[in-house]
Amino acid sequence: MAGSLKIHFLLLPLFFIGLSTMASATLFTLQNSCTYTVWPATISGNGAAAALGDGGFQLAPGDTVQLPAPQGWSGRFWARTGCNFDDAGNGQCATGDCGGVLKCSGGGEPPVSLVEFTIGSGDAAKDFYDVSLVDGYNVGLSVQPSGGSGDCQSAGCVSDVNADCPKELQVVDDGGAVVACKSACAAFDTPEFCCTGDHSTPDTCAPTPYSEMFKNACPTAYSYAYDDKSSTCTCTGSDYFITFCPST
Repeated sequence: MAGSLKIHFLLLPLFFIGLSTMASATLFTLQNSCTYTVWPATISGNGAAAALGDGGFQLAPGDTVQLPAPQGWSGRFWARTGCNFDDAGNGQCATGDCGGVLKCSGGGEPPVSLVEFTIGSGDAAKDFYDVSLVDGYNVGLSVQPSGGSGDCQSAGCVSDVNADCPKELQVVDDGGAVVACKSACAAFDTPEFCCTGDHSTPDTCAPTPYSEMFKNACPTAYSYAYDDKSSTCTCTGSDYFITFCPST
């Protein structure tokens, strides 16, 4: 499920979209625990489904937003950083940009930390979710289920990967600060790092020292395309709390 998607308001301290406005199976709560503003983005994996939160919005430090999703929804969330948008919603972000607009209709530009979901289409159906660093890392990210049944694991990346990112994977700003850490695929674009060509199956695409660096930093997150066994989570009938920059 990780990597490329395969599925596979009135501004207040608490954002809320009324559940009565749509048939909702799942409530996502997004919280910004970073010391800086982020611009969360969402994209739907099922073409007919509307983007949650209109695709993107600003979230100040400490603020929270709640987004209801219908049964069967699939998609992903990520945080953009260093954004500037005009009144028309046009602009640019230092990381996670989605085409220079506030309200995304496409995915975030790597490197970016992702949380991905496929919500069950029935009351007893399992949800599948993961935190993915296959497209690299920009901010810490965690997801915690609430009120569901089954395994219902928490997942995420609490470590500051940017602080330990190898120089060849670093994305730096104008001041030289590391703002994101590329995947080896994005940095080198070779089959063994991208799991393509002769390396396009689980048997032929093994972990690399770079993916192991991500895995050691964030054991419950996807570190490369075939990192399924320790990274895909399931739960039934849950709501989900997503935190940007979760604390240790």
